Amino acid sequence: MRVVIAEDAAVLRELLAQMLAERGHEVCASVGDADALRAAVAAHRPDVTVVDIRMPPSHTDEGLRAAIDIRAEHPGTGVLLFSQYVETKYATRLLAAGSAGVGYLLKDRVANIAEFTDALERVAAGGTALDPEVVTQLAGASHRAAELAPLTGRERDVLSLMAEGRSNAAIAQALFVSQGTVEKHVAAVFDKLGLPNSHDHNRRVLAVIRYLRS
Repeated sequence: MRVVIAEDAAVLRELLAQMLAERGHEVCASVGDADALRAAVAAHRPDVTVVDIRMPPSHTDEGLRAAIDIRAEHPGTGVLLFSQYVETKYATRLLAAGSAGVGYLLKDRVANIAEFTDALERVAAGGTALDPEVVTQLAGASHRAAELAPLTGRERDVLSLMAEGRSNAAIAQALFVSQGTVEKHVAAVFDKLGLPNSHDHNRRVLAVIRYLRS
């Protein structure tokens, strides 16, 4: 992958760059503010960006606003938001700007290098990667939503794991069922949510967005 990193903490920024480089990825630029991020993406056209939500000068939502701009101006570039805490309003704003090629992880996930790089690769490939804690808070009320009422408890479990960006094989492992069983649940979710018969990846993204927004 070709990656641009935007993180105002210099130590973490260098750690991310070193970690990705050691795994064979190209870090095109490593910057500390939103304006530099926009410029780096325009110059390098990376596959994916890692963006801290809170950056100078106000340390509020500069990174998020830059991420939304990048999604609009460079739709082929994935965006993985990075935050110290779960901030659901920011995750919702990012998802509203486009459902494919987005992610939101807590910074603690860097400690698990395999988990972090797997999430980044999914986002770069046009998928989603949402931290389980983000999913829990975003969808806390969704189980009561009328739109999801037709789903069984197991189908909701599958949809929740889909929202984390997990593959059918990973969902099967988490729920201790066969992959074939998961595929049947996924098909039932698509059918009950009335999603059009198109590419399964697109339907997965639509199902996740429906789940989170409900």
